[in-house]
This record gives sequence, structure tokens and C-alpha cells, in this order.
Amino acid sequence: MTDRFVATLSEYRSPEVFNPWGETDRQHDIDQQGPQIRRRQLQQYLAERIGRADTLLLAEAIGYQGGHFSGIPMTSERLLLGGLAHKNLTPELVFSDLTPQRTSRPELRPLGFTEPTATIVWGFLAEQGIDPRSVVLWNAFPWHPFHPEKGLLSNRTPKETELAAGHRVLRHLLQLGQFRQLIAVGEKSAAQLQQLGIAAAKVRHPANGGAGKFRAQLQSLLRGT
Repeated sequence: MTDRFVATLSEYRSPEVFNPWGETDRQHDIDQQGPQIRRRQLQQYLAERIGRADTLLLAEAIGYQGGHFSGIPMTSERLLLGGLAHKNLTPELVFSDLTPQRTSRPELRPLGFTEPTATIVWGFLAEQGIDPRSVVLWNAFPWHPFHPEKGLLSNRTPKETELAAGHRVLRHLLQLGQFRQLIAVGEKSAAQLQQLGIAAAKVRHPANGGAGKFRAQLQSLLRGT
């Protein structure tokens, strides 16, 4: 079930978009096995949650410091490699039946890339004692849009013409997961769900000083208070 989903996800191609599960980042990947590693890691992440998770937490798009190298939305390579253990964030929170692997060249970031938003999201789940397998992290545009003039280590907002493909993937995931609640992270994700006619709650994006409000709003939603 999840392997077919990830296989379909890996087929997408578009200019100025990097597909972590279908393409090799020839400049920054450690070797040619990057896409296969990222597919395995996403498959394992989803396999441990689909049919169990009751909440989908939806952000905007994959970023170069997160899913570009980890293969998992809102999840950094550094978390998978154990580099955030001092924050009580361990690889077992993400998946348990697969040995995590890095895909970025070690000389770029010796401890792996790390993404502030990912650390805040996973930190919240850990601090609140929320079962990490009760929540699926995803993106309205599930691939990595980048600035062509800045290269693959950059992020940009997805174009309207690109979002339709992401919406098809999101609908497929909703069918697979049968989630009880959807929570949009930030205005842009909320707008995407509204455009699709999908009911969802909304929380503040944790970036740019929004971490405190994000935590308070998400706690209320997940605790039902």
C-alpha cells in the first residue's frame, strides 16, 4: 500500500523542482543511492503510521534542510542520524524497523542537515508525550521547489501550476490514512486545503517567531481542549 504510494510520488518531474524519491542531487548527494534510501525511509515512516495515525499535519512544501535529504516531510537528516539526542529527539521517534541513513555529503554538514521547523514540530510531540505514530507529517506540495538561480540548497513557494500535482497526491494520502483530523500549518497550507474544499483546523507556522503560538494552538487541537 505505502510502497505503491511512494512509487507514484517518485515519478513526478518538473523544472525547478527536486523529487527526493526519484532524483539524485548530483552535487550534494553522497552517492547514486540517494533516491532509493529516501524511498525506503519514507515507506517505513508511512508504514508505521497509515492505519494508526488519526491526525495529518500539513505544511507547505519540502525544504532543502528537511525532506530533501531525509526523504520524510518536516524531518531533518540530523534527527535521523541521532544528532538531536541532546534535545530528546531520537531516530526511533521517526521509525524503528529500519537503520537510518544519510544521503547528503558529510562535508556539507558533518552531522547532517537540520531544519528549525522540523526540530520544533518533533520537539513538541516529544515534550507533550504524544505518540509520534499518531501523527503523519506532510506537505501540500510534497516535493522540493527551489530557486534555479540559487541552486538546490534553496527554497521557494510552489507555483499555482505546480500545486495541482501535489493536490492529487494529498487526496491519495487522505484516502489511505482516513485521518480523523487535518491541521494546516500556516496560512498557505490552510489556503490549499480550503481551495480543495477540505475541512481543516489551522495553526500558526512556527517560523519567524511563531513557535510559541504554534505549540499552544497545536496542543489545544491534539488534546481536544
